[in-house]
Amino acid sequence: MKNGTSETLCNETEIKITETNVKPISVHVPTHLKPVNDEQFGHYLAGLIDGDGHFSKTPQLVIVFNELDASLAYFIKNKLGYGNVYKVKNKKAIILVVCKQAGIIKVLELINGKIRSQQKLNQIKNNILSNPYFNNFINFIINNNLDLNNHWLAGFSDADASFQIKLIQRSSRNKKTEVRLNFQIDQKNNDLLIL
Repeated sequence: MKNGTSETLCNETEIKITETNVKPISVHVPTHLKPVNDEQFGHYLAGLIDGDGHFSKTPQLVIVFNELDASLAYFIKNKLGYGNVYKVKNKKAIILVVCKQAGIIKVLELINGKIRSQQKLNQIKNNILSNPYFNNFINFIINNNLDLNNHWLAGFSDADASFQIKLIQRSSRNKKTEVRLNFQIDQKNNDLLIL
């Protein structure tokens, strides 16, 4: 295997497979299940914003993506019908910026009752809802439900998670390699990680 992504660690390995012990599989990457309605998309978007979004006083929503996830930024832009995607200078990142009033209103409608981070709720209340253009959202609420049977975790994971394959040499005597499969989410605050 010579190919890898930023989320995968791999060593150059030669694997010999015979037709008798392994059935051939498709070489095509499976299609990911995408949110099919506004309810599912709202949970996904809330998770993404909880993970790596920010509501500023401008007022605008900014979501940061790795440059390899440009197609995801454009998918969200197209699904919202608002926003612009920009390359961040001197970084391997892009941002989706939603700043039109109608775009912010659409985002608020989609994520109301689905945001789980108190910090993001405070940003919405202090930076967006304090603006007279957005006074229709007086009853904007946080999701305190512990149920993760929705697309929120997928959005949160797309923000700051990775799948990793680690190959570790355990001892020099027996030369056995240990394979570890990890799913890792990085966040500065632990409140959502505890959830």
